[in-house]
Amino acid sequence: MTTYYSDDHEWITVEGDVATFGITAHAAEQMGDVVFIEQKDAGDTFEKGDEIGVIESVKAASEIYAPVDGEIVEVNGSLADTPAKLNENPEGDSWIYKIKVSDTGQLADLLDLDGYKALID
Repeated sequence: MTTYYSDDHEWITVEGDVATFGITAHAAEQMGDVVFIEQKDAGDTFEKGDEIGVIESVKAASEIYAPVDGEIVEVNGSLADTPAKLNENPEGDSWIYKIKVSDTGQLADLLDLDGYKALID
């Protein structure tokens, strides 16, 4: 299992061809209290860079961008009922999607943890 980060402050942990995806703790902290999340549906396909959701906080609304090409295989529906969970554990239980990655070669364009830490420092 390997975790990658995007410069859009998203994390993606890959096991085989399925990845768990969400926003980083840094992003959640910067956003403030999350009050709403708009998510796509399981079965939706997308390309790297596509908008695949929106997170609204007391400060602003932020788009969620796909870090790789793929298909949503599972949506974390608990976030619709309790979006504030994104502030509590954004890199754990509060993942946003599980996606089937269609081009694993795109993972090479993402950052490792050290690269992400350098980005936010």
